[in-house]
Amino acid sequence: MNTKPHTSGPSGNAVIITRVADGQWHALDDDLVVGRGHAQHRPDGRLFVTIDAWHTTAFDRLAEAMPAELPPPLYTVVDAADIELTAAWQRAGFTIGRREWEYVVPTDPRVTGLGAVLPPSGVTIVPAGRADEGLLRELDRAIRDEIETTVGWRSMPAEVIARPEGDTVVDPSKYAVAAAHDRYLGLIRVVNPVRPRIGLLAVRAGERRRGIARALMAHTLGALHRSGTGSAWTEIHEANRAAAALFEGIGARPLGSNLELVR
Repeated sequence: MNTKPHTSGPSGNAVIITRVADGQWHALDDDLVVGRGHAQHRPDGRLFVTIDAWHTTAFDRLAEAMPAELPPPLYTVVDAADIELTAAWQRAGFTIGRREWEYVVPTDPRVTGLGAVLPPSGVTIVPAGRADEGLLRELDRAIRDEIETTVGWRSMPAEVIARPEGDTVVDPSKYAVAAAHDRYLGLIRVVNPVRPRIGLLAVRAGERRRGIARALMAHTLGALHRSGTGSAWTEIHEANRAAAALFEGIGARPLGSNLELVR
């Protein structure tokens, strides 16, 4: 447990920052908890921090103390509409790294227009949980290499940025794939059955514009609709206009945007 006094808070007493557990801090003002900080590694290996504070002094002291005890780089995510919180993180030395738009995606084929969509000739859709793990990882590496040489993997959704060991397939059971006779051509990943999120949709460069992405969408959204789920959601990097056009073309609506900040 580490305890550090800082300058005065609203009560006139020193705000004390205490590390209460691994990855957890409290801000104390006259023995009252007026702020909490958390740090946690995400599946992609990056370290994200969050702060919930009653007042500006508690936030600033936590934002000063936590980075001093954590290895850089550090990341956090805020609602782009929350100007005050964004400014607070910027005071702590964080800068805007990326913006992602959040979309709600309908699943009803009468809305999406995907009810009659089938894979192109010679291509089949392998449902989630049935993909061959070796072929899936081969496809993942091929697509990652293609993206890295063009727009860069940083343009992909935040949660699938390559981990330190270079592997982005965290849970193979979450992926449905488009398959040819000897290899996989495209993939879609859906996580969180309570609020389904399309975390990644990608097709090999040489197989694009054949309708494979739409076929993967038709399969996945149709399965969600049949299970009683009315909508899914996804996040799209602001620079990825092709992905935005694909989702908007099936009736997806933007709800807002998030900023990822880095120090």
